[in-house]
Amino acid sequence: MGSGTAIALAGFVLFSCEGSKFGSPRERMEVSAPASWQAASAGQHGEISSGWLDEFSDRGMSKVVNEALTHNQDLKASSARMRQAKESRISGRARTSPRVGVDGSGGYRVSENGRDPASESESYGLALAASWEIDLWGRLRDLNAADDADYHAAQAIYRGARLSLAANTAKAWCNLIAAEQLLDLSHRTLDSNRKVLGITERLFKGGAGQGALDVQLGRTNVASAERAVKSSELARNEAARSLELLLGRYPSSEARGSRDLPSLNPQIPSGLPSTLVERRPDLAIARAEIFASAKRADAARKELLPQLSLTGSSGTPVSRFANLLDPSFLATSVAANASQAIFEGGALAANARGALAANEASIHDYAQTALEAFREVESALNADLSLAEQETFLLKEVEQAALAEKQAARDYSDGSNDDILRVLESQTRATNARAGLIRLKNQRLQNRIDLHLALGGDFHTRTF
Repeated sequence: MGSGTAIALAGFVLFSCEGSKFGSPRERMEVSAPASWQAASAGQHGEISSGWLDEFSDRGMSKVVNEALTHNQDLKASSARMRQAKESRISGRARTSPRVGVDGSGGYRVSENGRDPASESESYGLALAASWEIDLWGRLRDLNAADDADYHAAQAIYRGARLSLAANTAKAWCNLIAAEQLLDLSHRTLDSNRKVLGITERLFKGGAGQGALDVQLGRTNVASAERAVKSSELARNEAARSLELLLGRYPSSEARGSRDLPSLNPQIPSGLPSTLVERRPDLAIARAEIFASAKRADAARKELLPQLSLTGSSGTPVSRFANLLDPSFLATSVAANASQAIFEGGALAANARGALAANEASIHDYAQTALEAFREVESALNADLSLAEQETFLLKEVEQAALAEKQAARDYSDGSNDDILRVLESQTRATNARAGLIRLKNQRLQNRIDLHLALGGDFHTRTF
C-alpha cells in the first residue's frame, strides 16, 4: 500500500471520528403559511393579475417607470454589482482546474581572480510548474455550488432593485399628481376667500351692518389661504424633485403629472395563495443564502479530510542561452502529495462548527423574512378594506361640506345671514374635506402598490 493511500485512509478514519461530532447542514427551509390571506375581501378567487402596472390604467405612470428602469443610477449600480458577482463566480470555479505557471531567469557573472584573467559565466533557466488538487470528497464542488447560490442571490437582489424602483417611481408619480391637485385646491380656496372678502368689504362700506371685525377676519382668511398656496407650491416642487431623482434627471422640479390620479380597481381577488410571496426577491435571496451556507458548511467539514494534489515541474537550467529550449536539457518531475491536518489547535473543527452555526442563522433569517412578508400582505389587504370604507364616508363629507359652503355664501351675500364666522367655517370645512379626499385617494394608491410589493409584484424583469 502506498504512503499516499495510507494517509488518505488514516485521514478518513480521523474524519469519521471528528465528523460524528457535527450535524448535517440544511439546504432549504419550509415555512408554514396560511392557505389564503385572512384580510382578503369576499369576491372572485384568483391570483394577482400579471403586470401590476396595468391595474392602474395610467400611461403616464408606465412611462415614468420605464424611464426610471432605464436611467436610474442606483439600478445601474445594482446591475454592475450583479455582473461583479458573476465574475466572482467564474473566478471561484477555477479552484477545480489545474494551475500552470512559467518562470524564466537569466544571469551573467564576472569573477576577478587577482592577476589571473577574470572568469565569466552565464546561467539561464526556464521552469514550468503545474499543480492540481484532486477533489476526492467534493469539497471544491461544494464551494462552487455555494458560489452559484451567491450569484443567484445577486440576481435576486437586482430583480428586487428593479421591483422596488418601479414601485417607488409609481408612488412618486401619484404623490406628484396629488401635490398638484392640492396646489390647485389651494388656489381655488384663495379665490373663494377673496370673493367673500370682497362681499364683506362691499357690505361694510354700504353700511349693511358688517363691522370692521368681519373685514379683518376676511383678510386673515385670505392671508392664510395665500400662505397655503406657497406651502402647496413647495410641496409640489419637492414631489417633482423626488420623481426626477428616481428618473435619473436633474432635480429641477420641472416634472409635471397627469390631471387626475390613476384609477384603482376596487376589487382585490380573494383567496390569494400564500405561495405568491415566494416571488419576493428578499425570500429568493434568503433561500439562496441557506443553500450557500449549507454547501460551505459541507466544505468546512470536509476540510478535516486529507487533501490530495498532483504537482509537476519541468525546467532547463543551462549555462548557454542557445540551450534554453534544447529538450536534452529538460529536467521533469511529477509527484502526488497527500496532506492531512493532525493538529491545528482546533481551528478546523471550529471552522466547521462556525459554518454550521451560519447555516442555522440563515434558516432563522429566512423564517423571519417570511413572517415579515406575511405581515406586510395582511396589513396591506386590511388597509385596503379600511381605506375604501373611509373614502365612502369622506365622499359624503365632501358633498355636504360643499353644499354648506354654497349655502353660507349665498345667505351672507343676500343679507339673510350676517355671521361671517359661519361663512369662514363652512369654507374651512369644505377645503379640509376636499384636501382629505385627495390625500385619501393617494393613500389608497400607495397602499395598493405596497400590496404588490408585499406579494412580490408580478413585474417582469430580465435576468442575466
